[in-house]
Amino acid sequence: MDIHVVKPGESVYSIAVLYGVPWQKIVEDNELQNPSQLVPGQTLVILYSSREHIVRPGESLYLIALEYQVPISEIIAANPQITDPSRVYVGQQITIPPGRINFGPIEVNGYAFPNINMETLRKTLPSLTYLSVFSYEVNEDGSLDSIQDIPLIQAARSESVAPIMVITNIGDEGGFDSDLASTILGSQSIQNTLINNIVSIMREKNYHGLAIDFEYIYPSDRENYNNFLRRLVARLRPMGYILVSALAPKISAEQEGTLYEAHDYAVHGELMDHVVIMTYEWGYTYSPPMAVAPINEVRRVLDYAVTEIPREKIFMGIPNYGYNWTLPYVEGTAAQTISNVGAVNLAYNVGAYINFDPVAQAPFFNYYDENGRLHEVWFEDARSILAKLSLANEFRLGGLSYWTINQYFPQNWLVQNSVYDVQKVL
Repeated sequence: MDIHVVKPGESVYSIAVLYGVPWQKIVEDNELQNPSQLVPGQTLVILYSSREHIVRPGESLYLIALEYQVPISEIIAANPQITDPSRVYVGQQITIPPGRINFGPIEVNGYAFPNINMETLRKTLPSLTYLSVFSYEVNEDGSLDSIQDIPLIQAARSESVAPIMVITNIGDEGGFDSDLASTILGSQSIQNTLINNIVSIMREKNYHGLAIDFEYIYPSDRENYNNFLRRLVARLRPMGYILVSALAPKISAEQEGTLYEAHDYAVHGELMDHVVIMTYEWGYTYSPPMAVAPINEVRRVLDYAVTEIPREKIFMGIPNYGYNWTLPYVEGTAAQTISNVGAVNLAYNVGAYINFDPVAQAPFFNYYDENGRLHEVWFEDARSILAKLSLANEFRLGGLSYWTINQYFPQNWLVQNSVYDVQKVL
């Protein structure tokens, strides 16, 4: 795999010639809807099995290996006709084996809303270990609002992907409700009802496990939340279910704020089978323009997380979206969510050049709209995804978790499946 950054004046055809692959393969692999509409700064993932190199004057195997970033030993193994590695001659044809980054096995979770396009789901499932269906919203009496999840569960199991039931404290207004969480966490009677309802749904619908995504819990409910998790583990694990929790991206145990304080990394790390750390939303709907998941900030979270949670239990969160801000930024104004594919299409339509921030390891661009207003767009591309996957490998984490898979992003899966071997548990 190579990641090519499009230069001004390049075409799919000229890029194909550069890498010695059919241009149709680049179009098909990257699922380019308009192959003639490339954007300077856009990434293309180049997949190939092997390439042929014709030796030029002054070249040696060392220089050829350096050019293609492939070990000399692999070039020699692919070319049994080379009997003396110190001697190659001008015009000689040499097979260059594909360079492959191999980070090894990993488990992958993807969150999906029930309204996901089923074709999008079908194309994504081979790249997943778990499908977390979002979400069953809890009520004050311990009941759960129903969702249309059976088609997703059936599709997941047909591809050996384990379906995970997700419960949340999302209230009637559509946001995470601190008071609702407090009511549930403060009453063992309500918890008994809730747990019985969870078990009933998991049995009826053939779920593989449970994910708890309670957010914005009052700090005073921290230990109540820990005890609720203990009760879930005691009930569900003997039944063979796995348990997963979602945690805010903390950088210390003392981090203040309703989002952070009740999330006890050490207890979750002890109790849960997997812990999804939501390492995204630095750039968010109401923030100033910035990357959604800057790699330097994600690193700070992982630096702390591995001191409290066994690294093999950690699933690093990866965003599958970006934001479009109107400038100048005014506090309280909202950015528009944009898909990664949609961001590139927008860049083409407005004639923007896509830049790449070396610190955040994320792409962005600016443009003026038809009303003369300046915009700034941050999103994900093949480079930013590879940076995140490399970070997960550096920390030897057990998994990845995408929020969400509802928008299909071909390059994400091309990169992931080139560097990791996705494990299946079914």
